[in-house]
Amino acid sequence: MSQKTPKPTLTGQRIKTRKRDEKEKYDPTNFRDQIVAGLNNVNSDLEQASKFLIQAGSKLDFRRYAEALFDILITGGILGPGGTINDDNGATTSLCIFETEKDIKSMRNMTSVFERMIRQYKYLEKSLDDEMKKVLMFMKGFSDVQRERLAIAVYLLISSGLSSPVCLSQIVNEHLTKDGIGLDFARTLFSVWLSEKDFPSLISMLKKSEIDGKLLELFPLNKRTIENFEAYFSGANLNQIVEFQRNQNTRTSIQELKSRLKKLLENDGSAAEVIAVSKDCKEKHSLKDSEVCILLWTSLMNAVEWNKKEDLLAEQALRHLKKYSSVLQAFTPENEVELLLLQRIQEYCYDNMNFMKLFQKIIMLFYKTDVIGEDAIIRWYKDGHSAKGKSVFLSQMEKMVEWLQSAEEESSEDESDN
Repeated sequence: MSQKTPKPTLTGQRIKTRKRDEKEKYDPTNFRDQIVAGLNNVNSDLEQASKFLIQAGSKLDFRRYAEALFDILITGGILGPGGTINDDNGATTSLCIFETEKDIKSMRNMTSVFERMIRQYKYLEKSLDDEMKKVLMFMKGFSDVQRERLAIAVYLLISSGLSSPVCLSQIVNEHLTKDGIGLDFARTLFSVWLSEKDFPSLISMLKKSEIDGKLLELFPLNKRTIENFEAYFSGANLNQIVEFQRNQNTRTSIQELKSRLKKLLENDGSAAEVIAVSKDCKEKHSLKDSEVCILLWTSLMNAVEWNKKEDLLAEQALRHLKKYSSVLQAFTPENEVELLLLQRIQEYCYDNMNFMKLFQKIIMLFYKTDVIGEDAIIRWYKDGHSAKGKSVFLSQMEKMVEWLQSAEEESSEDESDN
């Protein structure tokens, strides 16, 4: 059996790597030294700094060293673990966000350096987004003044479209909230934003950052209450944020009640059970009677699969609403709530054509069961109705209103005779 001839080997020979296959050693320190030296040479002239960076981008590998580049422009040096700035051999620059004056004009001039550089090197946009997430995560390692300057810069970078608001998701991390760092940062950011822009734009930004529903999480766990939230932001003259959070809480609470009612009604819960659940949620979350009443009406109407035949539908609807009329009666303590309920019933009957002819019958049922009083009905008839199906519903209610008014007149006459 023949053996394979061994392949020849090269000994004493050095195989030279082709130039295109050579990979330069990753050396962020050398990169930092060159950038810092260039920035320090322009003597705080931001125009010259922009020109230097644009020119440097054609010689240095900005794509590879983007993290180091933005570290320098934000903090003055390269960030180490925990947010410490590596300043070995004094390799830092004062031409950065952390050393810029704490006013919007000065900071806008500084962030314009970012804008010009990114306009020239578009690939740096993604790198800036990544950098902002990292820098915000490291805020615990920065001083109060540095965090304030960073908040102003973040406002300018986000509002100008240079950076994505998504980076703000970092400020609700527990290591930043337990000492109030994320909270103070948010206060500065909100204040600066509202000093130049309107509140809707701030809310739009918060929604994009996905923290609009997490503002309460800015507080440490032991202080995470709506009372502390209102006290803190009211004290910072940010009452619009307070009102926004109240509305958020209301929406969340209503959603919770809606879910509980759905489950209860699916199981054919009694009127007493529905009242108990509704009152519990109302008191727990400080909901208004009007909010609970309208939700109850909607929940009651959504809980049934309505008959398609008109004559059977009337019987089914009135039987169902009579069963739960005491539920609505418990949350209509005043005319304003009664009027609001009337309007919602009108809109429901208009939007659900099979109920168009049942409007007057439903109102009569609610009148007899003390859900809606005559004052609210007459006010609705005169000028409190919705525009939806106006002529149809006013025509249905005409005789009932005449009857109520005549009964009221007779009552007044009897009182005067006595």
